[in-house]
Amino acid sequence: MGSLNDVSNERSTWMGSLEDGALRGGRDILLQGFNWESHKHNWWQNLENKASDIGKSGFTSIWLPPATHSFSPEGYLPQNLYSLNSAYGSESQLKSLLRELQRHHVRPMADIVINHRVGTTRGHGGSFNRYDGIPLSWDERAVTSCTGGLGNKSTGDNFHGVPNIDHSQQFVRDDITSWLRWLQKNVGFQDFRFDFAKGYSAKFVKEYIEQSRPILAVGEYWDSCNYTPPSFHLDYNQDSHRQRIINWIDRTGGLCAAFDFTTKGILQEAVKGEYWRLSDPHGKPPGVMGWWPSRAVTFIENHDTGSTQGHWPFPSHHVMEGYAYILTHPGIPTVFYDHFYDWGSSIHDQIVKLIDVRRKQGIHSRSSIRILAAQANLYSAMVGERICMKLGEASWCPSGREWKLATSGDRYAVWHKE
Repeated sequence: MGSLNDVSNERSTWMGSLEDGALRGGRDILLQGFNWESHKHNWWQNLENKASDIGKSGFTSIWLPPATHSFSPEGYLPQNLYSLNSAYGSESQLKSLLRELQRHHVRPMADIVINHRVGTTRGHGGSFNRYDGIPLSWDERAVTSCTGGLGNKSTGDNFHGVPNIDHSQQFVRDDITSWLRWLQKNVGFQDFRFDFAKGYSAKFVKEYIEQSRPILAVGEYWDSCNYTPPSFHLDYNQDSHRQRIINWIDRTGGLCAAFDFTTKGILQEAVKGEYWRLSDPHGKPPGVMGWWPSRAVTFIENHDTGSTQGHWPFPSHHVMEGYAYILTHPGIPTVFYDHFYDWGSSIHDQIVKLIDVRRKQGIHSRSSIRILAAQANLYSAMVGERICMKLGEASWCPSGREWKLATSGDRYAVWHKE
């Protein structure tokens, strides 16, 4: 089980030839390449037109929306997993996009929605829990007993309103493994993002990764942070929250990274003048990043938390502080499409500059970090012995003539050694 002692985890959990993968290298920078409204805008063609800029900006992988047939245009109510004609575009447009991304050295990441699946015909109990007439023509045994099927009880949380897939069935796992391999070999995806990973046991994610071997895999284990009534202000100590994410990663055998929801929750409160939150009682970063940085995929916004859904938005006037933090710190940072392409050229260019500093100074997911200040209006840190950075309105700069300002903006600055 994961704990404060990150070192033993780092040495023992990556196995076989996967040791040469992206998690071991730790140099990835992700772009989430969509928002909640992207299906309305000829999306595959839009992204193909931006492929050159995405690669030139320094991104190594782009998380794409679900590419398969879905009852909802956003892609999260899948039915025919082998149909690549979706609201985002046609199969030919998708494959053209993937070729263009790879030409610019950007790996396409598939959004793997396998917790649930909409049936085609009514079966047991009158529910749409059969999949007649389409590939993967499962019967009711493929659906968990707690969501109207004849399968076993769910091994995770239920996604209500649709049949949840019973991953304990060997025939289901065999079919999903074949589909994942098809996405790689026949379509061109290289990385995987596992949607709603709380819905089924992490041991199945481990099996799917072992059998399909994506270059990088990340899971969405979204759990609520800790808040204390009656004010429901975010608790300072989020150790139990990040421990739950660590436990999930552990159960995948360390083969799958996870989105660092702990860091997001803390960071979006810290930028409001509570920077003391960014150091835990042991002087480490307070999110998953502080305990298992090579498996922490950091981000400040996604299609659920922001966009037009806005379930848990990052403060809009502090977005660049958020990026100054995650793009200079350990972990695997992720940039949200809206910020990069819809918020104007200034935000775009500031993010590119931070990415450039990260790459040129060799900052990676396991880089060392020394927190130098964590006060109400000031946070500063040295990362990898190569850069110093600060957030907040208070004045601060590193001591020593060897430090040169690399980039700065509203309430943030970054220095590197000459």
